Amino acid sequence: MKDTTKAIHAIPVDPLTGSISVPIYQTSTFVQDSPGEHKGFDYARSNNPTRQILEETLAKLEGGKRASAFASGLAAIDAVVKLLQSGDEILAVDDIYGGAFRLFTHVYDKFGISVKYADTTEAENVFNAIGPKTKLVWLESPTNPTLKISDIETIAKIAHANGALLCVDNTFASPVLQKPITCGADLVVHSATKYLGGHSDLIAGAVVSAHDALGEKIKFIQNASGAILSPFDSFLVLRGIETLHLRVEKHSANALKVARWLYDSGFADKVYYPGLETHANHEIAKRQQSAFGGIISFTLSEDTEVAATKFVTSTQLFKLAESLGGVKSLICHPAAMTHKSIPAERRRHAGVADSLIRLSVGLEDADDLIHDLEQAFITLKENKTTFIHQN
Repeated sequence: MKDTTKAIHAIPVDPLTGSISVPIYQTSTFVQDSPGEHKGFDYARSNNPTRQILEETLAKLEGGKRASAFASGLAAIDAVVKLLQSGDEILAVDDIYGGAFRLFTHVYDKFGISVKYADTTEAENVFNAIGPKTKLVWLESPTNPTLKISDIETIAKIAHANGALLCVDNTFASPVLQKPITCGADLVVHSATKYLGGHSDLIAGAVVSAHDALGEKIKFIQNASGAILSPFDSFLVLRGIETLHLRVEKHSANALKVARWLYDSGFADKVYYPGLETHANHEIAKRQQSAFGGIISFTLSEDTEVAATKFVTSTQLFKLAESLGGVKSLICHPAAMTHKSIPAERRRHAGVADSLIRLSVGLEDADDLIHDLEQAFITLKENKTTFIHQN
């Protein structure tokens, strides 16, 4: 059975009513027959039928044993870090999501959990950086926002040989394009806000575990910390999963066309997209992904925040906003938005230039999106020419 069919039919028909759509169990508690004797549910923080079906579906999608759904992607990341203890170290990809950097650095550092960063696009860098205190290797592949690709299988072997867990943020690829657990990852996290939900109408996160014991630990943390996903938002993610394959395939096809135009047009300075043959780890992406996703980043020839601001406020179809993975195309200036919490020097060292622009390519016609970008480049050029003449 193909993955598309599996994904759709992983969401069960309601056994009580025959409802083809999963019911929303909007309740805080469940009546018990006697103390501790119930139908598998006692309190909705601990478990909820709607959320349970979502979690079971996510585990199947990623090829994992257990999954837990959280109130946000950062709540999911937080749960993974809570597996560690004081004195432990995280070895993380250098081009890291700003929210994860903020959590690692400004929350957990004071509790004695340290973090160091490496360019994980070369597995040798992980081998050289990992140490006896490293208990968690943290990857994004592709990364946010420069679309770096890491060899998950090789890095998993390095992590395990050194007694560390490997966690992969699979938000950008989604389980449609990549299944890190099949490559050796112990944990997969998602901002389900993005492709899993797919309609820019919810905030959600998930952790999928490769092993039952690890899944039990995450489930305990979920219940103990309480950052659960609501029944209604669980329903929305399930609804998004029903069209996930169709959407991701279209996102990827559109993005590849836009990325090739950006590269060939000469308007952009550098174009970051793993589907381009010029991408540093294009061959690795081809091996571990079935397509290349809907996110593109590029820099401008004038590497300034002023130029980037002018560009991102000149598009019409690409809406200036945080987030990604929705039906409508979005545009973002990471240095001033999603990655502002990362110090400028560290940000630039990881490749996040001041003029870097991130596109979340939606489901519109690709030619219309290209035309929108073209007019924004022309507007930027005309604005620069006018500025030179005036001064």
